[in-house]
Amino acid sequence: MRRDNQTTPRGFILTGFSRFPELRVGLFVLFLLMHVVTLAGNTAITAVVRGDRGLHTPMYLFLGALSFSELCYTFSIAPKMLAGLVPGARAISFLGCAAQTHFSFTFGFTHSFLLTVMGYDRYVAICHPLRYSALVTPRLCVQLVAASWLGGCLLGLLVTCAVFQLPFCRSHHIDHFFCHVPPLLQLACAGGQTVATAVNALCTAALLGCFLPILLSYALILARVLRVPSAEGRHKAFSTCASHLAVVGVHYGCASLIYLPGRSPHAAGASALIDVSYTILTPFLSPIIFSLRSKDLRNALWKSLRKSFVVGKCEFLARL
Repeated sequence: MRRDNQTTPRGFILTGFSRFPELRVGLFVLFLLMHVVTLAGNTAITAVVRGDRGLHTPMYLFLGALSFSELCYTFSIAPKMLAGLVPGARAISFLGCAAQTHFSFTFGFTHSFLLTVMGYDRYVAICHPLRYSALVTPRLCVQLVAASWLGGCLLGLLVTCAVFQLPFCRSHHIDHFFCHVPPLLQLACAGGQTVATAVNALCTAALLGCFLPILLSYALILARVLRVPSAEGRHKAFSTCASHLAVVGVHYGCASLIYLPGRSPHAAGASALIDVSYTILTPFLSPIIFSLRSKDLRNALWKSLRKSFVVGKCEFLARL
C-alpha cells in the first residue's frame, strides 16, 4: 500500500439509502415528519418540566434530562440524514464526521445511563416510599444527571478517538446515512478489525451494564408489588413504571439489533434500514409514550398549550 494513500481524507460521502432510489421521496417525507414530531415532543417535555413547579420532582427532572438528551441525539443525526436523501448533498467533512460520531455515541450512552437512573428512582419510590425524600435528594438528582452526561461524553470521546486515529486509504464512500462506526471502519487501511472489536465490546458492556441494574430494579419492584394486598394498589404501583418500561424496551430492543454480537457487518442496505429503528424511531416514540402514560405530564402540557394560545390571542388582538 502506498504511503500517500494513508493520509487523512478531506471528507466522506454518505451513500445512505442510495440502494433504494425509488423510496427516496417517501423516506424523506416520512423522516421529516418524524423528526418534526420528535423535536416538538422532546422540546415540549423539556420546557414543561422546567417551567411547571408541580413537575419539579426527581421522576420528572430525570425525564426532562432524558428528553433533552433525545433532542441532542436527534440533532446529531437527523438533519444530515435528511440532507443525504437530497441528490448532491451527501458529502460530509472529516471533522464533521468525527463530530457526528462523537455526539451520537455521547447522547446514546447518556440516554442509557439516564434510563438506569430512572429505574433506580422507581425502585426507591415503590420499595422504600417512606425514605424516598431522604434517599433521592435534589443534590443526588443533579449528581446522577451530571454523572450520566459526563460518562456519556467520556465514552463518546473514547470511541471517536479510537476510530479517527486510524488511517483511511480505501474508498471514502460510507455505506450508511450517518457516520456509523462499522461501515466507517471498513475504510481503514489497518487496525479496523481491532478497533471494531473494542468498540463492539465497549457498547455491549455499556448496554448490559445499564440494562442489568434496570432488570434488577424491576425484579425487586415486582416482588414488592406482588405483596400489595389490593388490586388497585398493585395497578397504581405498576402504572408509575409503565412508561419507563416501555421506553426501556424500545431503547434496548433497537440498540441490541445494532451493537450486540451476531449481526453481519456486510449487510449494508439492510443495515441502514435496521439502524433507523434506533436513530429515528426510538427518539420519536419516547415523548409519545411518556405523554400518553403520565397524567400529570399530559395535564401540564395541555395547560402550557392553553396558556400559549391565550397569550398569543391577546397579543394578536392588541395589534389590531
